[in-house]
Amino acid sequence: MPTPSAVPLPPASGAWREGDPPGRRQWHIREKPLALEAGGELPRVQVAFETWGERAPDGSNAVLVLHALTGDSHVSGSAGPGHPTPGWWNGLVGPGLALDTDRWFVIAPNVLGGCQGSTGPASPRPDGRPWGGAFPRLTQRDQVAVEADLAEAVGIDRWALVIGGSMGGMRALEWAVSYPERTDALLLLATTAAASAEQIAWAKVQSHAVRDDPRWHGGDYHDAEPGLGPHAGLGLARRIAHMTYRSEPELQARFGRSPQGSEDPWDGGRYQVESYLDHHAAKLVHRFDAGSYVALSEAMNTHDIGRGRGGASAALRRVTARTLVAGVSSDRLYPPSQQAELAAGIPRADHLRVIESPYGHDGFLIEVEQVAGLVSELLES
Repeated sequence: MPTPSAVPLPPASGAWREGDPPGRRQWHIREKPLALEAGGELPRVQVAFETWGERAPDGSNAVLVLHALTGDSHVSGSAGPGHPTPGWWNGLVGPGLALDTDRWFVIAPNVLGGCQGSTGPASPRPDGRPWGGAFPRLTQRDQVAVEADLAEAVGIDRWALVIGGSMGGMRALEWAVSYPERTDALLLLATTAAASAEQIAWAKVQSHAVRDDPRWHGGDYHDAEPGLGPHAGLGLARRIAHMTYRSEPELQARFGRSPQGSEDPWDGGRYQVESYLDHHAAKLVHRFDAGSYVALSEAMNTHDIGRGRGGASAALRRVTARTLVAGVSSDRLYPPSQQAELAAGIPRADHLRVIESPYGHDGFLIEVEQVAGLVSELLES
């Protein structure tokens, strides 16, 4: 086991920065200001994205894949320079897979406010300093407006399919409501028409964990030395979040009350489940930005498809896409009752589908074969 001195200190921010290896990323730059729903504007927006497959001459084979809170544009592929983790939906995108790249042109952007190449709190503002605590409040609609710009830039007038889970599902739904004429088919996974009181509460507790870190410095920490950023707060936020992403029966079956190795929980040691949470916290602080975590969590809390549209029912009736909605059987964060509301309210939605999984909310990421079946059903209909 390495000694503590051999463990690399976490960076002040795990964000991708100019000069880092680009990996598979491409970029779209919006030079004109982006007016924001909550007021104010971003003077210049950069969007990182990745593609797989070849675009048809008329753009009719394009599929948009939208990631969840701590995801990024790297849906498929290996870890390596520029990509700290493997693709988060490996097994779904590629030759012969459900999103067959011999047939489909797949695009995945890093969300506005994120930290893996798109404009976010770690990005430079016009004076060259990181946005930090001055980064403006975002909503899902702002993020989708930028994705619509990206679609125009790469010549996509209409998506054959828009797919997303959790936060990505919020944006997929916004696409179908805001741009029904540009969304042919829609797959919504483990998401909701509006953030619920409990979801808002969980997200706000996580934001407080980050903001209360003494090294947060009002969001202006990006130039700090390794080990001097708000990684403790970000790690705590991740531990809280991860508990909501998994199910109690899975955690009990997997860990129970077992100690971690030879550690003694009665004498400063950890239980296995504590070590598990520590592991996920340590991974995140090396690849994510605390400011992005706060900005995206708070954007999720603004999610309400019916805001300014006469309520959720009226908004859902605007969707013209062929739609499948799926929940995860053991999801306690976005329970299947929320997806049932979507399936009942979207005119061309089939009955609610259920992804059977013991893994809780993370089931939409883990149960790739079941998700692949839903993708194939939509694309072949």
